[in-house]
Amino acid sequence: MNFALAPAKLNRINLLDFDRKGLEAFFVEIGEKPFRATQLLKWVYQEGVEDFSQMSNLSKALRTQLAEQCSLDTPEIVLEQIASDGTRKWVLETSCGNRIETVFIPEEGRGTLCVSSQIGCALACTFCSTAQQGFNRNLTTAEIIGQLFAAQKRLGSSQKVTNVVMMGMGEPLLNFDNVVAAMNLMMDDFAYGLSKRRVTISTSGIVPAMYRLTEVCDVSLAVSLHAVTDELRNELVPINKKYPLKELLAACRDNVKLSPRRRITFEYVMLEGINDSVQDAKAMVRLLKTVPSKINLIPFNPFPNSSYRCSSSDAIDRFRTVLHNAGMITTIRKTRGDDIDAACGQLVGKVQDKSRRHLKLQLVGSERAA
Repeated sequence: MNFALAPAKLNRINLLDFDRKGLEAFFVEIGEKPFRATQLLKWVYQEGVEDFSQMSNLSKALRTQLAEQCSLDTPEIVLEQIASDGTRKWVLETSCGNRIETVFIPEEGRGTLCVSSQIGCALACTFCSTAQQGFNRNLTTAEIIGQLFAAQKRLGSSQKVTNVVMMGMGEPLLNFDNVVAAMNLMMDDFAYGLSKRRVTISTSGIVPAMYRLTEVCDVSLAVSLHAVTDELRNELVPINKKYPLKELLAACRDNVKLSPRRRITFEYVMLEGINDSVQDAKAMVRLLKTVPSKINLIPFNPFPNSSYRCSSSDAIDRFRTVLHNAGMITTIRKTRGDDIDAACGQLVGKVQDKSRRHLKLQLVGSERAA
């Protein structure tokens, strides 16, 4: 990688695009020692300093050089909404004018930040509002870690982000390198220092990337399951047509080999009359019997023009009872922030759709109405 610095102030290098290894390579390339990377990380992520001139343990010449030719740019918060339960949603604008959404969920003893990885989503899961917005591009590492930076800055000392879930807009494993670099920063002792157990990446099942993730980054893994047969999952999670359940579960079994006590979290949205029967629950028990797992049942969160309805409380309880009686760790996710459209599956942002999906959906809607 060539880090040659341009003499002009244009095309500045955004240093938030690099994890520690990337920063070390950058500083070596410009004739500095690798330890400058840890110094800069501590200033930015632990002290919250964005002005190079204030980084007093860097030489004056280096501070001047960085100020002239580098930047520490993050997406800008343009809207904040606070739900009745204390959940906060921030809309952040990127340099290209698109907008993404990030959600902070406060709980006793912890604060979880739900982070986006793409502008829109390249997949087309039918129960997810984000997926209906189409897709523009992957977020850069700076735009991903910048969500955590901006959130902690806005929260101040009163609240702290203790957990991060890559469950916002987009499919994280389709933006592999940038997401992994951002997660490295989240876990780096010289940056945010979060435990690997407190950083979770969620995927709809990009199987080759799951194997690659197991090799390079030991974070918690969550898998969007949502159906227990290929036929239904093909409809709900279309990537299943490329990577069916047999291949998906093989990749999950490979991941749990990282640790004897490791488990995969399987996310399962509860859709009335679609996937919420006792028979479905029994089929899940059979399907996951060879995968150490935790099941997270998610009440469906409605969005405009959706044809789905949330399963009844009784149906969800019956489903959980079947799993519990089979010895499976099962929780029902508490809906948070739904009054500000900050709940699971409701994030939309503002996407300049390059996939033209919004036009296809309009066409399908017109054909159904005809």
